[in-house]
Amino acid sequence: MSNFVKKNVLMDADAIRRAIVRISHEIIERNKGVEGLILVGIRSRGVPLAERLAAAIKKIEEVQLPVECLDITLYRDDLSTLAYDPVVHDNKLEIDLHGKIIVLVDDVLFTGRTIRAAMDAIMDMGRPQAIQLAVLIDRGHRELPIRADYVGRNVPTSHKEAVNVLLTECDGVDEVAIGEIE
Repeated sequence: MSNFVKKNVLMDADAIRRAIVRISHEIIERNKGVEGLILVGIRSRGVPLAERLAAAIKKIEEVQLPVECLDITLYRDDLSTLAYDPVVHDNKLEIDLHGKIIVLVDDVLFTGRTIRAAMDAIMDMGRPQAIQLAVLIDRGHRELPIRADYVGRNVPTSHKEAVNVLLTECDGVDEVAIGEIE
């Protein structure tokens, strides 16, 4: 975030790692194993989080879950109001989704609009048995009736505050901070 002014660090690298391990155990427990699961990370920070979940699940279950990347750019409900020319990435998933359990993975759950767009994209690609949601941070303020099945941390925020997730794969450091946009 370009004009983000950090107030507090909410999660450091160890806290993020612990949240990933806990969410991995919750996914396995809820689904009674990993049969038929596909992790789908929402570009951009959802993808490394999905890869981390897959690595943690592999340590527990000794099974490598497939990880897919989902670009929701064309499914955004604010696409016509954006002032930039969006870069759209290929959105063909390598795996047939029919009858599978999809675990959508994202960094922050806020209004729910990103997740709605992701579900629209998934449904255009196939008919999964179920779609579940895993997020590192749930900050509240939902505008749509969407909730996460797996949450790393609930962080009550005001509308004036912003949550900034930094991941080593994208930013060179693991950190979740709360602050304000100036």
